[in-house]
Amino acid sequence: MGRFSQKIVEARAAASGDRTSMVGPELRRLRLLVGLTQDQIATRMEIQQAAISKIEKGGEIYLSTVQRYVEALGASLHLTTHFPTDAPLSMKLCETFEVEQGHDDQLVLPLLNDDPFKPLRDIVLSVKPVYSEKILDGSKTVELRRRFPVSAPNGALAYIYSTSPVKAMVGTAAIRNVLKLPVEQIWSEFESAAFISRDQFDKYFDGLAYGFALVFDGVRAFSRPLPLSELREKFGFEPPQSFLYAKRNLRKALQDEPAIVSY
Repeated sequence: MGRFSQKIVEARAAASGDRTSMVGPELRRLRLLVGLTQDQIATRMEIQQAAISKIEKGGEIYLSTVQRYVEALGASLHLTTHFPTDAPLSMKLCETFEVEQGHDDQLVLPLLNDDPFKPLRDIVLSVKPVYSEKILDGSKTVELRRRFPVSAPNGALAYIYSTSPVKAMVGTAAIRNVLKLPVEQIWSEFESAAFISRDQFDKYFDGLAYGFALVFDGVRAFSRPLPLSELREKFGFEPPQSFLYAKRNLRKALQDEPAIVSY
């Protein structure tokens, strides 16, 4: 598989016509790129060579067969559904915290080979001012969430949006760890670091057996809080109720935060 090793192949749907009839020939094209024969694919799939020939000639084919064929090539099949961000369902999808925002105008739901949090995918967290102040001064090192992608990689940035009455992006914190734990264990381990009373804690996690603790380090306050009006005007930003993936134009600007003043 020398020519195919460590390569990413993007498969695109045909613009028109009978799309299912194109699957077989496209699989054949990929096989030839990899440098395998029909017999070799058949051996890996544990079926007859005649069946491979039939697949590659087109016609109806099961998704499970496509997946097995692709795996026989030494690759993996990823199937996703794409919703425009202005679709009525999008707001509900964002609130599940298991939905990835792909391109700026799409929400992507993985159906095969779920990868809910891409490497180094920065996020925006909405945090009440009483807590955002403590994050920025270094006293609050743990943020609690009812839902969160536990696969968030170490070092991903959390942009801290301070909610009403501040309504501004105020700084960043590196996510050192994301822990999914029983609610009682979260309380026993992070009571002091999360700066939350027992009554508030119980109310927030009411009805849940497990919750999430985001452990921060590398906190940095912005030299100038960026008000919501400016974020809306320059980046089309709308604050989440709890969490969202940061759009690339916002991330790019915030990486060099002092330059935002003259953006």
